[in-house]
Amino acid sequence: MKPGHDPERPARDTALRRVSREARPFLRARTGAILRLSGWSLLEFAQTFLSGYGVARALDDGFLAGRPATGLLWLAVAAVAVLPSVLAARGVFGRLADLVEPLRDGLVRRAVARALSGALGRSGDVSTRSLSQVTHQSEIARDGWAGLVLTLRSFVFTAAGAVTGLLALSPALLLIVLPPLVLGTALFLGTLPPMAARQRAYLAADEAYAAHAGELAASVRDIAAAGTAGRTVAESRALADAQLAASRSLARWSAVRVVALAVCGRFPPLLLLLGAPWLLRNGLTPGGLVGALTYLTQALAPAVQALMTMLGTAGGRLVVVLDRFTDAPPPPADEPAREAAPPASRSAAREATPVAELHEVTFAYGPRANPVLDRLSLAVGAGEHLAVVGPSGSGKSTLAAVLAGTERPTGGAVRWRGRPARPADATSVRVLLPQHAYVFSGSLRDNLRYLRPDARDREIAAMADAVGLDTLLSRLGSLDAAVEPDRLSQGERQLVALGRAYLAAPPLLILDEATSRLDPAAETRAELAFATLPGALVVVAHRLSSARRADRTLVMDGPRTQCGTPGELLRSSALYRDLSGLWEPEQADTVPEQEVPEQDVPEEARREQRRLGEERAIRSTPPPSPV
Repeated sequence: MKPGHDPERPARDTALRRVSREARPFLRARTGAILRLSGWSLLEFAQTFLSGYGVARALDDGFLAGRPATGLLWLAVAAVAVLPSVLAARGVFGRLADLVEPLRDGLVRRAVARALSGALGRSGDVSTRSLSQVTHQSEIARDGWAGLVLTLRSFVFTAAGAVTGLLALSPALLLIVLPPLVLGTALFLGTLPPMAARQRAYLAADEAYAAHAGELAASVRDIAAAGTAGRTVAESRALADAQLAASRSLARWSAVRVVALAVCGRFPPLLLLLGAPWLLRNGLTPGGLVGALTYLTQALAPAVQALMTMLGTAGGRLVVVLDRFTDAPPPPADEPAREAAPPASRSAAREATPVAELHEVTFAYGPRANPVLDRLSLAVGAGEHLAVVGPSGSGKSTLAAVLAGTERPTGGAVRWRGRPARPADATSVRVLLPQHAYVFSGSLRDNLRYLRPDARDREIAAMADAVGLDTLLSRLGSLDAAVEPDRLSQGERQLVALGRAYLAAPPLLILDEATSRLDPAAETRAELAFATLPGALVVVAHRLSSARRADRTLVMDGPRTQCGTPGELLRSSALYRDLSGLWEPEQADTVPEQEVPEQDVPEEARREQRRLGEERAIRSTPPPSPV
């Protein structure tokens, strides 16, 4: 916290006050432009004054006195007074640019400076807020400020002309006209701060719901896979309720504004008519009464209505938009580097609370179906690498779904970090990557940061080097390059999904044949990269080499399972021995640009490939003929 910083200041500091502090020096620096604008507006003052005064003189000195020529002459004067006001409009619009354009230019400069400062402070992470301020919000401020200046100027000089005319006709008129005008104006001005706050709350609620709806539309598959539909519906309902409450609060204050408008625009003529007998007894002439009605109905009422409408709509938006420019974002906190903690030993990891645990779990796809999992107990500790192997249809993907919480067991219990697995905890505990990778249309950066939006570019670069995504990144050109899923091979899609999971670094990562479309070298590189992360790794193996890299291997043959190290399983599991002798790597869906040069493959991966090749050569050599 900075010295002298008052933590309660934002609560006391309303948006209107913040904007007013910034507006005062801006207006002082443009006093000349305001005076020139006022000079042209004096013609509108004269036109308003003559409109009511001319009608009064036309009646009293002309038509009621039996001199129609004089009455027509005064009406002509009132009509001709409109012409200078038309000329004034041209001068007003010419001077208006001196107040409006500097505001827009200043806002754009401020937004650009803030964006550049933020980019330098956050390693190139430029927020979309600055882009919106430069392009859209600055134009809203410009148009709103121009409308406010025109309307406020017209109200001030129209009201001044009308009040001067009422004084010229009879000072007693102000005793009846001014109280409702002052009361309505005070009531309206009192609604401005809460209206601005409600407008801001409504915009924030609307933006939050729109952002939630956009994320929801892009994440339907993930929501279904994670089993978080209930929580998503609850979040949507809460955001909708917040938006509804904000709109109702805004509507209530809008009703108060309507009352203020009625007090200002409707009460003065009514009170004037009710007080007409008293006024006429105290020296007001019939012409003066009609002239006063002309001021109220033709000048003051339209000016007040225009001003209140402008302040209540465009004025509220203007305050909210300007507040977003004046309310500087907090400086970025000094975030600690996401350095992986030194991995604990495998024995220490297994002694701690397991990341995921199955206790006597049974699963069947129907009440009378044979169980796929039958009272299976399994614990996966932090930092452990577990491989799952077995023939096709043995339940490997079912196990992955149950472990990830997307399928509920028909018996037993699934625990995450020692607590019962809940859909609400899914996104914070585990990431499940299926065989068919999910890639959406958008930039490569957005795809990779899908599970961790705050990932920095240097972290993405380190991930690309570790997982093997650098070749695809070079082909696309940059992280901002557009990704079209149909133009990527299955292997490239899997690499994008793997990079996304690597950045997220969840406590539990489950790969359900998520590397099946990669060649052996690329698969080795990816799995070795994931093995360095502190979380637990469960791999439904596509090749037996994945099992040989694991700490333990779970062999599945329907409900029958056996778990151990590769060496233990070679001695105790006939199925594992059969898989070791018969499992041949399938032809991967490789693309030339996804192949990893030999010099980029880790030494451990090259040794693994040579060992697999030797085993295949031994199995393909026919046994010697008996002598």
